[in-house]
Amino acid sequence: MKLSKKDLTSIPVIVLVAANTLPLYGVCFLGWDAFHIVLLYWAENLAIGFYNILKIAAARVEHPVLHLIKLFFIPFFIVHYGGFMAVHGFFVLALAKQAEGQSSAGPSLGKESWPCFLVFIQMLINVIRYMFSIIPPQMKLAILALFISHGFSFVYNYLLKGEYAMARPSELMGKPYSRVFVLHIAIIAGGFFVMALGSPVPLLIVIVIGKIMLDIKMHLREHRKAKDVVQPAAAAKVDGN
Repeated sequence: MKLSKKDLTSIPVIVLVAANTLPLYGVCFLGWDAFHIVLLYWAENLAIGFYNILKIAAARVEHPVLHLIKLFFIPFFIVHYGGFMAVHGFFVLALAKQAEGQSSAGPSLGKESWPCFLVFIQMLINVIRYMFSIIPPQMKLAILALFISHGFSFVYNYLLKGEYAMARPSELMGKPYSRVFVLHIAIIAGGFFVMALGSPVPLLIVIVIGKIMLDIKMHLREHRKAKDVVQPAAAAKVDGN
């Protein structure tokens, strides 16, 4: 996909790039290693899942009764995606400790586990708590910046540009997973490779810049598809009136 000047100077892309330059600053000036970068990009998946819940809730439906379907979709997504993120987080922390030669225990479930499928949410909460206890304060600001970036895109593209009108809750259920597998799994795999080499700064910079480029392409591809659907539908509605 070719990137035009208009694409690269759009406000959502500028916000996206600005948020993603903070890890670059952390690598170059704050001593962040591959472990920190891997955890940061894992945490970004939380933002993706959070705003996907808002997208499902705000998606337009043809009949008010269909809003009841969201009462099933949203809790199901929270449990399913939360479990996926929890297992992914345990996996990331375990491999990172192994790569660094550590044997200390990571996050635990606690004395009592939550009932049934809620145990996945309990796992996720404990992973998040543990992660925030071991990362530097500046990294928390980088995570906040990524949340703001995804939030800006949600408001600008989904709400103001009208993507919510053509969104389907059933399709939104699987969208975050495709992004995780295409982008973050590759980045995290690269991070462990760099970690095994001792986290050399040049390779970390390559990973961060590569992630920014992939982010831009995936962002533009996603919203171009949505634009191709929203604009004809809006034109047809005007003609019908």
